[in-house]
Amino acid sequence: MSDQTTPFPDGFFDRQDETEDARFYSTERLVTHIDNSAIAAVSNLYDELGLTDSNTRVLDICSSWISHLPSKPGHLTITGMNSTELAANTMAEEWAVVDLNDQPNLPFEDAAFDACCCCVSVDYLIKPLAVFEEIVRVLRPGGVFVCTFSNRCFPSKAIRGWLEADERGRCAIVAAYFALTKDFDKPEVRHCNPGESGDPLFAVWAKKKR
Repeated sequence: MSDQTTPFPDGFFDRQDETEDARFYSTERLVTHIDNSAIAAVSNLYDELGLTDSNTRVLDICSSWISHLPSKPGHLTITGMNSTELAANTMAEEWAVVDLNDQPNLPFEDAAFDACCCCVSVDYLIKPLAVFEEIVRVLRPGGVFVCTFSNRCFPSKAIRGWLEADERGRCAIVAAYFALTKDFDKPEVRHCNPGESGDPLFAVWAKKKR
């Protein structure tokens, strides 16, 4: 199903597998989806952006059994699709099963978090602007939202526009999500591990306006 509120072309948010996501994610996958170099790049960026500060409240959406934070923040809340995976995340104080493709709503109060992250999952969102609006709502003014991604995914569940884009195009897609969402500052884009062998790691992030 397409997100009719966006300027993206018809079919951009279609997927090969349009069955319920809950079915696809019902089996736990206690594995990492990027290699160690890419994981290190994610961790380093999170540290740089202050997600590991001792007084920071972090929300990790589309999460799993590991959040790739190099150290525990002040408070970590995670959402995802599989309860077994979420319960295995030892850094998280609380978790909730949330299907953002079914209902792009987060069960949290306004301005509840200092930072939000989404690791290797932005390519699966079929209503990204609605999700990004929710992130703005739950972030405090000046809070950062960071999306990281590589060139690996479950092709059957990634949106068509993502699969048809190259690496530069995928960065542009995520940057557009930020730019089209009210109350985010201008997004920053980075190739986080250039020259490294293995999985590339890209990041796009922006802060909520103060």
